[in-house]
Amino acid sequence: MNIIKQSIAAISLVTISTWPAFAANQVSVTIDAGKPGPVINKNVYGQFAEHLGTGIYEGMYVGTSSKIPNTKGWRNDVVGALKQLHVPLVRWPGGCFADEYHWKDGVGPRAKRPVKVNTNWGAVEESNAVGTHEFFDLVDLLGADAYVNGNLGSGSVQEMADWVEYMTSDSKSSLANLRRKNGREKPFKVAYFAIGNEAWGCGGNMTPEHYTNLYKNYETMLKAPKESRPLMIASGGNDYDTKWTDVISKNAKAQTAGISFHYYTIPTGKWEGKGAATGFAEPHWISTLANTLKIESMIKNNVAVLDKNDPEKKIGLYVDEWGTWYDVETGTTPGFLYQQNTLRDAVVAALNFNIFHQHADRVQMTNIAQMVNVLQAMILTEKDKMLLTPTYHAFHMYVPFQDATSLPVTVADDKAYTLGETTIPGISASAARAKDGKLYLSLVNTNPGQPADVVVNVAGKQLAGANGRVLTATAMDAHNTFQNPQAIKPAPFSAKASGGKLTVTVPAKAVVVVALEG
Repeated sequence: MNIIKQSIAAISLVTISTWPAFAANQVSVTIDAGKPGPVINKNVYGQFAEHLGTGIYEGMYVGTSSKIPNTKGWRNDVVGALKQLHVPLVRWPGGCFADEYHWKDGVGPRAKRPVKVNTNWGAVEESNAVGTHEFFDLVDLLGADAYVNGNLGSGSVQEMADWVEYMTSDSKSSLANLRRKNGREKPFKVAYFAIGNEAWGCGGNMTPEHYTNLYKNYETMLKAPKESRPLMIASGGNDYDTKWTDVISKNAKAQTAGISFHYYTIPTGKWEGKGAATGFAEPHWISTLANTLKIESMIKNNVAVLDKNDPEKKIGLYVDEWGTWYDVETGTTPGFLYQQNTLRDAVVAALNFNIFHQHADRVQMTNIAQMVNVLQAMILTEKDKMLLTPTYHAFHMYVPFQDATSLPVTVADDKAYTLGETTIPGISASAARAKDGKLYLSLVNTNPGQPADVVVNVAGKQLAGANGRVLTATAMDAHNTFQNPQAIKPAPFSAKASGGKLTVTVPAKAVVVVALEG
């Protein structure tokens, strides 16, 4: 048994209050259960699948003739694992790919579909084997909602309007009948539809003013039956840029349900030489966490703009691309963005979840990039093999927070984690009342070398204990491989109150999610 497995086994055999033999930082976390906040929209746990590398082809879609067990071409093992995450919605077909995607290339007999070149991602051939009908097969298998991203960059308003009609019309129009001819009698349910993607960059290098004018034009021309009209999403800004949010919310307020926002976490903060996914030292551990925490100020800045322009809070801030981005794995195609996934990624995911929960009134959707084999993936595949990543496990641990009611949390006496000139909070926390009636608490210890004793208080309530799971490991870059696919996974976790006081000892570099018992 290797050292990681020994560590995980040790966790499962003891209550967490007996974890370390050495001193831990002591932190106080207070939950005000009497002041419920906004509901944490389940779509905060949304996913993203782009035609990029093996993210769809091979990783998820293998075709109906494959020897890999599948349903309508979609891998049974991958779909089964994703269903355990209660995936609420999937964004497709991009990303940058969306603004070069022409939907008619992806309908009709697959053998007759045109082969194109995916110019954004590796200049590889795009067979168009996965198109509109195949995508809806996937979301139906997952029980998820569909978020479709339209082509503004290289398409036309007529093309986009035709696609919406094709998907949503229940009439006898030529486009609706074409859908029926292609095998779908009833209209598809399109929950969200975005007009373009990253219009400031790969989607057309536009100004926010020009894009907003186009957005209003396109949005006006996209017709659908009232009861099945998708909620419309505008392509917003990224990083610290709030101008896109400002211009769109001022000038297209009545025509959008949400404005997208993108931010990727890079260890070095530089696109050239991002940093490795594994084999990193502690400076790249703390720099990655420090950089991911920057998203909170970015969200606050955009929310402030929305509060000014949309005080009725009709517009959501949709973080529909987020996650870690490292240098690609050696020996893989650079344009495929394949990277390994470690404990560090799970901690990044949990920190982001806790931030999204704090802004649940505006952050009503997020989509991690991406589901399989691309960037911060849930799943990695190799031919017929599949493994679950630490990020997958973080998503699974946080399932109770989907559609839960957020609760105010105060963290006091936190012992900050410092390395060199970088300092970040030592403990991140979030709490919510889930649909099952239980009170859930998530705790993240960012310090890779020091556990933390967290004294948990719930105003007006006597706690008896806590039960849930912990995700941690000995190494900062602990990860699963096809040779050892369960090297890191969650383990049972418990703590009991003593003398009316509940202290939860969170191991170093760990994510904990527990139900509090009273």
